Amino acid sequence: MAEPSRFARWVSENMPRREDLAESRWIKPFGQRVLHSEFWRFTRRSVPRGVAVGLLVGIFLMIPGLQIVGAALMCVPVRGNIPLAALMTFLSNPLTTPFFLIAAIFVGNALGFHADTGTFWALYESRAGVGAWVRWLLSDAAPSLITGLFIIATASALIGYLLSIGIWRWWQVRKWQRRARRFMPEI
Repeated sequence: MAEPSRFARWVSENMPRREDLAESRWIKPFGQRVLHSEFWRFTRRSVPRGVAVGLLVGIFLMIPGLQIVGAALMCVPVRGNIPLAALMTFLSNPLTTPFFLIAAIFVGNALGFHADTGTFWALYESRAGVGAWVRWLLSDAAPSLITGLFIIATASALIGYLLSIGIWRWWQVRKWQRRARRFMPEI
């Protein structure tokens, strides 16, 4: 049997388990509902929903730790796959966050809001503390950033939803073709 890839090992080590979510103080009040098996199965409907929820929450809510909890809780009303939603939140990480923020500011500025990107880069390069970032956000940058993040998160969720539907269908067709070849009598 082939050894799992490095990415597969990382996913299995970092993917939240039912037990982990049951112990979370944020999810404990919703525990029995979130732990229902419907949210942990990979079906043609739950997979795209989980991908969309994970991308939406992961990009819009850029607070590590709350992303997975938020995605898990949002999966309940839309009946999405919780493990995939949690995995999709990792799209926004310390390497990609500056790019999402700059893109969000650009989108927000294009819609008529104003946020100074020069100040953003100065804060980023000087590794400013949380206080400096909060002061910058509370200036005139917040409407631009929030609007841009919402638009980017919504577009990413829609694209992820449609892509996952296409990938799921492609995977199912391949599976059925292999099954048909296996049971097809030789002529």
